Amino acid sequence: MKAYPINLLKGDLFGGLTAGIVALPLALAFGVASGAGAAAGLYGAIALGLMAAIFGGTRVQISGPTGPMTVVFASALATFGGNFQMALAVVLVGGVVQIILGLMKTGGLVRFIPYPVISGFMSGIGAIIILLQLAPLIGASTPSSPLYAISQMGQTLAAFNMQAFFLGALTLTLVFLTPIRISRFIPSPLLALILCTLISVLMGFDVPVIGHIPTGLPEFHLPHFTLEQWSLIITLGVTLALLGSIDSLLTSLVADSITQTRHQPNRELIGQGLGNMLCAFIGGLPGAGATMRTVVNVNAGGQTRVSGVVHGLFLLTLLLGLAPLAAQIPLAVLAGILIKVGIDILDYRLLRLLKTAPRPETLIMGTVFILTVLVDLVMAVGVGVVLAMGLLTWRVAKEADISFSDGSGHHSHQIEKVGPGVRVVNVKGPLFFGSTSHMLDRIETVDQVMGTHDIVFDCRKVDFMDLTAIFTLDDMIARLHQKRIRPRVVATPEIREQLLQMNTPNLRDEIIFTSMKAALR
Repeated sequence: MKAYPINLLKGDLFGGLTAGIVALPLALAFGVASGAGAAAGLYGAIALGLMAAIFGGTRVQISGPTGPMTVVFASALATFGGNFQMALAVVLVGGVVQIILGLMKTGGLVRFIPYPVISGFMSGIGAIIILLQLAPLIGASTPSSPLYAISQMGQTLAAFNMQAFFLGALTLTLVFLTPIRISRFIPSPLLALILCTLISVLMGFDVPVIGHIPTGLPEFHLPHFTLEQWSLIITLGVTLALLGSIDSLLTSLVADSITQTRHQPNRELIGQGLGNMLCAFIGGLPGAGATMRTVVNVNAGGQTRVSGVVHGLFLLTLLLGLAPLAAQIPLAVLAGILIKVGIDILDYRLLRLLKTAPRPETLIMGTVFILTVLVDLVMAVGVGVVLAMGLLTWRVAKEADISFSDGSGHHSHQIEKVGPGVRVVNVKGPLFFGSTSHMLDRIETVDQVMGTHDIVFDCRKVDFMDLTAIFTLDDMIARLHQKRIRPRVVATPEIREQLLQMNTPNLRDEIIFTSMKAALR
């Protein structure tokens, strides 16, 4: 085990403390929103924060209750009629599934998510942070969603609090304009937090604050459930696990892009699973890697997993009796810190290239951005990946080409005879589900030419064939037999072996060759 460099301790302490202070109101709010209570949110932030920091695979990631996980937990609680123990059984199953996914080494699949999807997700998260924090910045209550924040802008402005706005504006000024020589000693978010809170307390400002925080350790117990509800618990647990895994691994990618490091995705899933299992045992809200808290940690100086441990221990300290010290922190100050985070996380790299970047990629990025802000994070990523796959399929399918040979080396897209009644169909490029329809259309024209009694499919330049292409080729050969046309296939030895191994009814050894000379003989 590598020794911990002591010179990183200051940054990790500041990063963890700042992330913990930012996480505190979020954990309490998610707990209330889930229906389990503020204490459940705090328990979840501590348990998951510590376990994921120690056992996870992303050094600077801060984990805790998140929006998507809170929604699923609230749905489970409502499904079981408010039975808290049954909902915790869902959390336990979700944690176990995450560990299994990590042991099966499925975590690396997130690296195949295209950059436009990641860009739209990052910029969407930034926009969500900004939209949700505009209201508390001026002393109004925090809206429940970005869409609600936009629709209730008039009521928000009507609740304008000058003192809260002064604190929020001062916070923004400090986090944006604090000189580097000062922020190296004390991170600007922490400086703004301390200074603005002192001003608020000493001046007696009447502004919304964090308020009462529950204290005391949670009780340890095993979730219980009935076998009659087992299938429903499994379904909700798997949903929870998939949401948490995607959320965490996307946050890991964000952390990688900021710190120029690489996370260990499978270890991260195991750490998240262990954390959510502990949440189930102590009555905590489930969670995942939290993007905004992770970015706060990095911006405040966090560089190792020690910052995540500090974040968890800080919340635990508050739980054990120091809550009154944080109870007076104005929400407008936290809003100012978070708005700076939201502005920083916007993906300016791609936003600057919107006019020159390929149009399909920008459309994917825009779609993911809109869905992230207005609908759901996980749905946005899912739709983005599907669109990116469709774009890739279309581009690869364009590489496939069907032409006809006249036997002299000349290729055309017109039907030419090689000999009396013999025609060669040249197939080039990838032959898969995206290009087989093109091949079917071209072969139909061959069927209609009078006098054709032999057709040779020259597949020697086919890069690969998938199952759809093999079955399509088998069906075409069957149709040619019905029309009394003799088909032959010329392929590379590897493709020939693949076709024979499938043991389809019509792709037999006697019609598949590895040389054109043998096929035409």
